Amino acid sequence: MSQKKTRFSGFVDFIRTQGVVGLAVGLAIGTAAGDTVKKLVQAFIDPIVQLIVGSQEGLQAASFTVEIGNRQGEFMYGAFISSLITLIAVALVVYVVVHVLKLDKLDKKKD
Repeated sequence: MSQKKTRFSGFVDFIRTQGVVGLAVGLAIGTAAGDTVKKLVQAFIDPIVQLIVGSQEGLQAASFTVEIGNRQGEFMYGAFISSLITLIAVALVVYVVVHVLKLDKLDKKKD
């Protein structure tokens, strides 16, 4: 019985020292924040992109085809550009939120 208790206390010590609870809380908050940022991008960034390029679907469908011999390959560069715009917009929103709310100062530095 004492060996099981030792294993359990070792597990509890692992959770405390590694910050597993904080990681779980961060994951839950990060998931909700990710969804919020996605909705923000869909609501505000995508319409701006549509104004510039015509339509989001048109950008995602943009491609070119290369034919060599009897083989051809279609390069879907529009989907990549669309994804890159979304990534940059999400990174910018996260950066602004973290700095405006000064969330970067909340985390204690490890010695």
